[in-house]
Amino acid sequence: MKYVPAETRYDQPGLYRNCGRWGLKLPAVSLGLWHNFGGVDALEIGRAMLHRAFDLGITHFDLANNYGPPPGSAEENFGRILKQDLSEHRDEMIISTKAGYLMWPGPYGEWGSRKYLLASLDQSLRRMGLEYVDIFYSHRPDPNTPLEETMGAVAHAVRAGKALYAGLSNYKADETRQAAQLLREMGAPCLIHQPRYSMFDRWVEGGLLQVLAEAGAGCIAFSPLAQGLLTEKYLRGIPEGSRASKAHGFLRPAHVTPEKLAQASRLNAQASARGQTLAQLALAWVLRHPSMTSVLIGASSVAQIEENIKTLDHVALSAEELKSIEAILAPS
Repeated sequence: MKYVPAETRYDQPGLYRNCGRWGLKLPAVSLGLWHNFGGVDALEIGRAMLHRAFDLGITHFDLANNYGPPPGSAEENFGRILKQDLSEHRDEMIISTKAGYLMWPGPYGEWGSRKYLLASLDQSLRRMGLEYVDIFYSHRPDPNTPLEETMGAVAHAVRAGKALYAGLSNYKADETRQAAQLLREMGAPCLIHQPRYSMFDRWVEGGLLQVLAEAGAGCIAFSPLAQGLLTEKYLRGIPEGSRASKAHGFLRPAHVTPEKLAQASRLNAQASARGQTLAQLALAWVLRHPSMTSVLIGASSVAQIEENIKTLDHVALSAEELKSIEAILAPS
C-alpha cells in the first residue's frame, strides 16, 4: 500500500525554529539515523519510524557516511525508503549527511582533506539516490589538515550544488569561530553546528553557544538523552536489547554508573511532577536555550518518536525548576 503522509503533519504549534539568523527552519525535534537504521537492523522498523516521524511534522533526517553498521548502510536504507515511499515529498524534507570518520582504508578514507570530503559526499549521494543534500557537515576537525582546506571543500560542495548549506560538528569554540569566518569568506556561511549536549554533557556552555550566536549560526544537539541514560530505560539497570547491551553501540555498561542512575532517578521524579517523562524533561531542558534550533533524537520504535515529540506540549521550564535541576546535576 502506498504511503500517504498525514494531512495534519504541519499542525503542531511551535514545531519549527530558525537556524540562527538564516531563513531555513528545522523542527525542534529532528530524527537521527545514527542507530537502528543500519544493515544489522530491520528495514521495516526503520520504514515505520520514518513514516511516523514525517506524519508528526519531523521533516529533518540526519545521517552521516559512517552510520550503520556497517558504515554506509544507514544511507543505503534511507535511500531505499526515500525512493519507495517519500520521493514525492523530497522538497518538504531536510536531509543532512557528514564526512570525517573512517570510511575506507588508506590515507584518503577519513579526516578532513578535500580529497576525502568530496569523494565521501559523492558516495553518500549515490547511496541515498540524491542530487544534493540540504546540509553537509564536516564531522570533526582534522589536526593534520589546514582548516582552510577542510572548509574549502565544504564550501565547494555548496557552490557545486551538491549541498545547500554548510555545517560543522564536534568543533570546539575556537575552531568553530575560525571555521565560520572561513566559510563566510568563501561564500558558504555556516548554517548550523551539531555538538553533543545533554544534562550529563554540558561542554557547549563553555563558549560554543556564544560563538554560534556571534556567527548567527544555529545549533542542533545530538545525544540529548545521553544515549538513553536520560530515559526511564536504565533506571533499574541495563535491560536486554538496550543500546548499552549491544556490542556495536557507543553506550557501554561502564557509562551506566550509580551516580548517573541516582541523578536520573531524581530527574525522573521532577519530570513526573511536571506531567512528563524523563526523556521529555531532558529534551525540554536542552531546548531552553533561545539559540538551540533542534534536538536530534535517536529511536528504536515508533512509540519513542511519539513520546519525544510530545515534549513540545510543555517545553517551558520555570526558574524554580531550572534551579532544582541544577541542584540535581551538581557534583556530589
